[in-house]
Amino acid sequence: MCSAIKDSTEEEEEKRSHSVAKTETNPHILQNKLKIVGKQTVALYSLSFVSTSYFSPFCFSFFLGTYNVNGQTPKESLHPWLSCTLNPPDMYCIGFQELDLSKEAFFFNDTPKELEWTKAVSEALHPDAKYALVKLVRLVGIMLIFYVKKEHAEFISDVEAETVGTGIMGRMGNKGAVAVRFRFHNSDICVVNSHLAAHIEEYERRNQDYKEICSRLQFRQLDPSQPPLTIMKHDVILWIGDLNYRISELDVSNVKELIGKKDFETLYSYDQLKRQINEEAVFVGFVEGDIAFQPTYKYDTGSDKWDTSEKCRVPAWCDRILWRGKNIVQQHYQSHMALKTSDHKPVSSLIKRVNPEAYKKTFEEIVRNIDKMENECIPSVTLSKREFHFKDVKYMQHHAQTLSLFNDGQVPCQFEFIQKPNEPTYCKPWLTANPPKGGSVDIELEVFVNRSTAPELNSGKEQIEDILVLHLERGKDYFISVIGNYLPSCYGSSIHSLCQLREPIQDMSQETLREVVSANMSGDENAVNTEKPLDIPKELWMMVDHLFRNALKQEDIFQQPGLRSEFAEIRDCLDTGIPDSLPGSNHSVAEALLLFLDALPEPVVPYSFYQQCLEICSNASQCEKVISMLPQCHKNVFNYLAAFLRELLKNSASNRLDVNILATIFASLLLRSPTKQDLAEKRKTQEFFQHFLAQGSS
Repeated sequence: MCSAIKDSTEEEEEKRSHSVAKTETNPHILQNKLKIVGKQTVALYSLSFVSTSYFSPFCFSFFLGTYNVNGQTPKESLHPWLSCTLNPPDMYCIGFQELDLSKEAFFFNDTPKELEWTKAVSEALHPDAKYALVKLVRLVGIMLIFYVKKEHAEFISDVEAETVGTGIMGRMGNKGAVAVRFRFHNSDICVVNSHLAAHIEEYERRNQDYKEICSRLQFRQLDPSQPPLTIMKHDVILWIGDLNYRISELDVSNVKELIGKKDFETLYSYDQLKRQINEEAVFVGFVEGDIAFQPTYKYDTGSDKWDTSEKCRVPAWCDRILWRGKNIVQQHYQSHMALKTSDHKPVSSLIKRVNPEAYKKTFEEIVRNIDKMENECIPSVTLSKREFHFKDVKYMQHHAQTLSLFNDGQVPCQFEFIQKPNEPTYCKPWLTANPPKGGSVDIELEVFVNRSTAPELNSGKEQIEDILVLHLERGKDYFISVIGNYLPSCYGSSIHSLCQLREPIQDMSQETLREVVSANMSGDENAVNTEKPLDIPKELWMMVDHLFRNALKQEDIFQQPGLRSEFAEIRDCLDTGIPDSLPGSNHSVAEALLLFLDALPEPVVPYSFYQQCLEICSNASQCEKVISMLPQCHKNVFNYLAAFLRELLKNSASNRLDVNILATIFASLLLRSPTKQDLAEKRKTQEFFQHFLAQGSS
């Protein structure tokens, strides 16, 4: 429970009790619904209220605000934005983007602007109430602040905050999301503040960012045996941020003409987010209020004039507020033109939601009343199937199938996947069941191979093969077989192994791959191949050569992410050798290269040299000496990459790269820590690698 001032009055408690009492005595309260699934029947119990009087004492308001501040400091009061409501809201959820655009913020997540903007917010909250700061969470320039009225603070519990980056490599924090989840009375609420990919043509990348945030952002639970909570597992989801969706198919003059006429309805029909939601590509189940204000981007800083720069950006509703959940009503949705600090205008929304406390209490009473019936019956289910086959599983490609449970018993039932003897978890690390426990009728079984599970699957030591034990509470166990075939990949294969393979990895037999890995571990380079090994992996050469020929002058190379769909094409090309040249944009190839280095089981500078590199990081000659001692193929790769990056630096006027940026991106990949790397270690690895970027660059 968060620290709170317990100001609940006896009168409020009396109202609450009175409301619950009215509900519990309603003779029409319970409906027993039957859901037909195939020929089976699943018993579901739900509440249906004919009276609406119980809603009124449980209405709480949320003020939601989003503001891209373009790296500026607060130069004006935020009062016109944050205190625009007549009555003080019960909670504030305020999101910022681009809080700090400096390299220090990007690379070290350190900024003095966090305190400056937090102070500006606290001074601008509604003057007619006192608020407690519950949580602040920040990732680079994305920040979320959560306040609650002090009299409500005691009802806030289970507060957790998480972040996820979706920038380059799908992880860097220049784009992504921060989120806070909490329990208010009996409602689980999640607030997300996100900054999605920029540029008008990148709407698919924005869609991808949204999906990545939904799948990767997970909150731990107080009970460690419980699975993490995803965003969609909450009763209410409030999503704010610079979503960066633009207005398409209209030129800037047409857009400004419609704005001048205040014909926002016509203009909104060209909005990318509206179209993507209509196509169910993103934000399925979310609601956005009617937009009756002019676009919030892009203005000349310090004014209300549209962008007069050379780029002359088309105005757009980049800054948005959406929600998902029941019993929510929006009171207002507006921009705030009075604030001129940034090239964006802040946006606010006031929403109200019924707190279903009375509903929950009544439901609990009903459950107690039917316990006797449940105790006299044994739960039973029929499974849709017992064997699942996943064909042609690939690296970093999601594969999912649905297991359906048909309740053929007389009572509701609960299931859980349980551990087998002498195994740490209920399933192999490449497999998940969602949900792993509960009473759902559909369970998604997902296979996903990542950098930690790929090495043993590539070598054939591990197979796509597992048995799940589904345990029915107070019932029997069911055994579910999961099998499949994994297509080996250069991703997750060692440098040494790849140098031994002259043909694409998927052209090699499983036996040959096992022999190569075995020879690698024994140190016998002649155990498999009598031919001289390649100097560097051919897959690495293909990516670097592509970038050398096509991307030396590419703006923001290695800083702007590619598309996941293009990464899949690049991976397949590297693993099969078809086609000869790499597909996809330069940014996708650059990100594929970074992912390749990140997936190496043993980094370019092997773990055994890591500590030594930290100790001599300030001595250039000693750093060169360490690299000269690396195994030959590792040394070749290190020198090859360093030479390529020096070529990029020769074109820094075009690609906007510098030594600090490249050292920050590549040092953590080439000199990975065998354990978690702290900030001091990260800076030492960057200092080490900078020696190799500077030499011979003239």
